[in-house]
Amino acid sequence: MAHNDPRRPKRFDPRRPVGTESPVSVVSISPSGSFGKTLGSFTSSSSLLGMDSPYLDSGRPITFGQEYCLSPDPSRWGSNLSPDLKEPDDELHEPDPIEFRPLIERDGHYMSWRGLTNLGSLVLCVVGIVTLFAGYPMITYFTGSTLSTLGGFNLGGINATGQVPVMPGGFSLIDPDTPQSAYSRPGWDDASTTFELVFSDEFNTDGRTFYPGDDPYWEAVDLHYWATNNLEWYDPAAITTSDGTLVITLERKETHDLDFQGGMMSTWNKFCFTGGYIETNVSLPGLNNIAGLWPAVWTMGNLGRAGYGASLEGMWPYTYDACDVGTVANQTIDGSPVAATVNGDKGKGGVLSYLPGQKLSRCTCKNSNDGGLLVHPGPIHDDGTFVGRAAPEIDVFEAQVTGKPLVGQVSQSAQFAPFNAGYVWDNSTENEIIYDPTLSVLNTFIGSATQQATSVVTDTNQGCYEGTLGCYSVYGFEYIPGFDNAYVSWISDNKLAWTIRVAGVGPDAQTQISARPIPQEPMYIIMNLGMSYNFGDIDMEHIPFPVHMRVDYIRVYQPSNKKNIGCDPENFPTQKYINQYIEAYTNPNLTTWRDDYKQAFPGNSFLGQCQSS
Repeated sequence: MAHNDPRRPKRFDPRRPVGTESPVSVVSISPSGSFGKTLGSFTSSSSLLGMDSPYLDSGRPITFGQEYCLSPDPSRWGSNLSPDLKEPDDELHEPDPIEFRPLIERDGHYMSWRGLTNLGSLVLCVVGIVTLFAGYPMITYFTGSTLSTLGGFNLGGINATGQVPVMPGGFSLIDPDTPQSAYSRPGWDDASTTFELVFSDEFNTDGRTFYPGDDPYWEAVDLHYWATNNLEWYDPAAITTSDGTLVITLERKETHDLDFQGGMMSTWNKFCFTGGYIETNVSLPGLNNIAGLWPAVWTMGNLGRAGYGASLEGMWPYTYDACDVGTVANQTIDGSPVAATVNGDKGKGGVLSYLPGQKLSRCTCKNSNDGGLLVHPGPIHDDGTFVGRAAPEIDVFEAQVTGKPLVGQVSQSAQFAPFNAGYVWDNSTENEIIYDPTLSVLNTFIGSATQQATSVVTDTNQGCYEGTLGCYSVYGFEYIPGFDNAYVSWISDNKLAWTIRVAGVGPDAQTQISARPIPQEPMYIIMNLGMSYNFGDIDMEHIPFPVHMRVDYIRVYQPSNKKNIGCDPENFPTQKYINQYIEAYTNPNLTTWRDDYKQAFPGNSFLGQCQSS
């Protein structure tokens, strides 16, 4: 409820001049523009605004004309206000260049040059935007070329982890720094066959790191390689690139309750190849007369991940595609065959095999499916049986220092399972070819309860060690997978060292096993530097820590008509199986498939474990 308060201060009216408190006067204006008389005045503001108005009346009148000197109509001010009037200072207000003024029609037709120019600019902007965001994607979709996968999973697309293959310097499958002269080469076994480069890494960009996610093809592990009782912890910090080479360092360093730190990295599930030739140029660590280091470059089937025990149980080092006693644990049933119980590993009482059996064998039961899980990655033979799958191993080299006097050597091997009686394969002159017996000899290590080795030891170039001349030497192997005309040929110091033909690992009547193929799995690349008494003596006192293995490059070639790149090829798929059991491949603390990972082996038809349909 409003009321008058004598204590209320007077309010200021912005509509009235300061100091004026007169009543409002109404003014009339004549047609000629002159001010007329006051039509009326109000002597009390209260009569106009009401008794409660804050605008108090002083009682002094004021007229409109006394405050304002011009008519509200500009046309009556006495000036020519026509827009057509030209004045001397007009040019000061013309922003357009003199040469363009004739084109500008300010008062003409609406379709002037200026209007057309403005409209045209707007049209161009709209067309450009639409083309960029709508037209360009469609144009590239229908006209762009797609790189061939050449039968592989990731060539020209993504690798098996979903990463886009981009490295510093625009690296793709073939490193741009690889010289053109290295893009093709003749085969070692058949010089008339041309091998073409399908993958390379020159390691020319310094400062690269290989922690998970850093690189599209290489990844270093962070674990202890307990399977071979290594003395070091593998840490990604031990691997980098410097001076155009990959450098893996082994040093004295207390870490994870161990006294040494080394490095191991691989292309597991990112880059794989099936058949062809792999070559690397390496300067070996340490000295050529001090024993104890274990540098290696090697390959393994993608269904097993090195250092992740659960993924390897029942997988390494099998390469087998038959359904017989070779697929079962210890290669025996009720103590038979006898050859599998004698003349084996002396440390195991002469037993030939301690392997748990081939997990993904040709004997796998189709009805082993447990809860919809994939029990075998496939594929399937024409007879309805699964193709035997596993994680075989072929080594480019494992370097060692042995002999009297001590000399630097490399062991170049392929591991096989199941095993021949006494681990003796058919190393006839047709099946085992040593090209220079003065440098290469059959390895005295032929196997143990966990592997059979086909291996030859070759003297290295004694100058190509970190502590001698520091030169680099080329190592590699060329192979054709499978059964027909299959082989592996190893290269040391850029020369043929030795070859194994597939007949050398044919059937063995004593152990009642069938022929083993040269590995048919998609193979990934591994490089590492460590130490283990499992590999040989260690002269801890004289090894000049820290030591470094330096890799100049890695290159992979394949025949032009037999290219097979990728970790998930159609005829040997791996991706779906790995994804289903991904923890076995990513958790190094799961050391076994059955006990730690709590997964069962699928049923084996040879053992009568398949359910009747």
